Amino acid sequence: MTASKASTRQADQSADRTEPDSCSQEEEGQEKIWIEGTLAGESEAFAKLVERYQQEMAAQMWRFSRDRNVHEELVQDVFVEVYRSLGSFRYESPLLHWVRKIGVRVGYRYWKQKDRKKEKVSLSQMPYDSTEANTDQLQSAEQAGNLLHAMLEQLPPRDRMILTLIYWEEHTVEEAAEVTGWSKSLVKVQAFRARKKLKQLLQEQGTT
Repeated sequence: MTASKASTRQADQSADRTEPDSCSQEEEGQEKIWIEGTLAGESEAFAKLVERYQQEMAAQMWRFSRDRNVHEELVQDVFVEVYRSLGSFRYESPLLHWVRKIGVRVGYRYWKQKDRKKEKVSLSQMPYDSTEANTDQLQSAEQAGNLLHAMLEQLPPRDRMILTLIYWEEHTVEEAAEVTGWSKSLVKVQAFRARKKLKQLLQEQGTT
């Protein structure tokens, strides 16, 4: 089970637009059949679920790493965890919402692991994906996304998480609390502190 190369290539484009989180009753019925088939050990049923949500999750995990090899591994990790946890899905929310929560956990875990090894560097030294070699082919949205990712990468994982959820993915405080498992009060406090740290970082880097 691997993330398709097509989804990986399109991640930088789809990450900056909102994907629909709802589906029709017919689609929900088909989805339930695939879930039940997966729980019964039918690999083809799970492959259908992966195919259905692979592009959305590739876009989401692109926010956690712009190294294409790491990104592909993160997408794979999400679906491995989905497979292992599918028995706990209770149909209380759309499956995509549930899968996105797993994506947040997988990405946050990766950030924390990486943070233990990271050395702080200036933005001018921050490495970018190799696709940036030919800047004439870059679109402004991708450039802005790469710069924002580079800035956020210098913040602690909790700060990066809340800024990504609220200001990049445009979640409400309530939605961010649901995804992270934090209280709404903690989300608000964390967002305030994270904004302050980001502002200070920008000043230190001379970008404001």
